[in-house]
Amino acid sequence: MAVVLIVAGLALLVLSGDALVRGAVSIAQRLSVPPIIVGLTVVAFGTSAPELVVSLQAAFAGAPGLALGNVVGSNIANVTIILGLPALIAPTLLTEKGTRTSAFFMVAISAFLMMNMHGLMIDRLTGLRLVLLLAIYLGFSARSARDSAKAAEEEVAAAMLSLPAAIALTIFGVIGLALGGKLTTDGALGIAATFGVAESAVGLTIVALGTSLPELAAGIAAVLRKQNGVAIGNIIGSNIFNILGILGITALFFPLPVEVEMASVDMWIMFVTSLMILVMTFWTDRISRLTGIILTLGYFVYVIVALRHGVAH
Repeated sequence: MAVVLIVAGLALLVLSGDALVRGAVSIAQRLSVPPIIVGLTVVAFGTSAPELVVSLQAAFAGAPGLALGNVVGSNIANVTIILGLPALIAPTLLTEKGTRTSAFFMVAISAFLMMNMHGLMIDRLTGLRLVLLLAIYLGFSARSARDSAKAAEEEVAAAMLSLPAAIALTIFGVIGLALGGKLTTDGALGIAATFGVAESAVGLTIVALGTSLPELAAGIAAVLRKQNGVAIGNIIGSNIFNILGILGITALFFPLPVEVEMASVDMWIMFVTSLMILVMTFWTDRISRLTGIILTLGYFVYVIVALRHGVAH
């Protein structure tokens, strides 16, 4: 039953997140909200809504290890298997404008998070700092995106729906996210209890990969549309938002204790994988199929070790 709950919950999260984005974008467009603002707020928050809902509900349910593991595990998954699998279809370009700057910022905030834990605790003050950094990042992104305003406007306009359909999708998205988050959290806690796996290990692996499915779908779609340079930007942006937005907002409501293992191993893996992407932007102009294989296999090794260690504890 726990497995059924988590599969149903993750499926509902993916569907609801997509519905929320499509509906909210159309409503914002009809209200004449600038496309740049739509992209940086509605789309950014909407695509990360599954992670946010799961982390908040897990923290509320008294499972901080699941909440934090979801974010850390999602970031690790994003720069390994979520980048690696699309590269097996076609090389992922690292030449997209702003990739190196965004990768540097991703590494910097990963380090910032690790240096701002007070006694193995991500407290409300750290959460506030992360949210403020998110506001600065969104402002910088808005300024950088002005040059591509016309392209963004065409993209948003193409997705516009009728007002009743947009409202219906938005309502479905909000309700579906709440229900999907509850099912996923209950399923994850059930798996942890049934199989004797630590909550943090379930969050780092099963839940993290499940909530990263939208990014995987976007990456594969970008490759199939021969827009493989876009994939890296989506991944880096998602990782930045996971730390600043999801972890920041969650910590504002529920200060998160950090397990010693998480702080000494998993967060360092998150940092090293982020640093690896930054180094690659200087070293090469693409993620080759061979690199994609290495990234994908590396993620499977990480999952196996994390689950085995979770069972041992």
